[in-house]
Amino acid sequence: MTDVFAALEKELPPVVFRTWAKWGDYIPYAPGTVANEDSMGTGPKERIICGRVVGYPRHALIEWLKSRTKVLR
Repeated sequence: MTDVFAALEKELPPVVFRTWAKWGDYIPYAPGTVANEDSMGTGPKERIICGRVVGYPRHALIEWLKSRTKVLR
């Protein structure tokens, strides 16, 4: 499983903004879902606001994805 997140870390920009055109290619949750989780306090631990656009540092977004991922065998 670590390989998956290592590959994702190489592909994502340093800050992943919710408006990023390639969001759906890499993140399995819609930006609105992450926004809702963020507003409830269960989203990524860090966020960056640039104007009216919210983004997440790559490491914070990946940690959040890891916390919501489980491996079925």
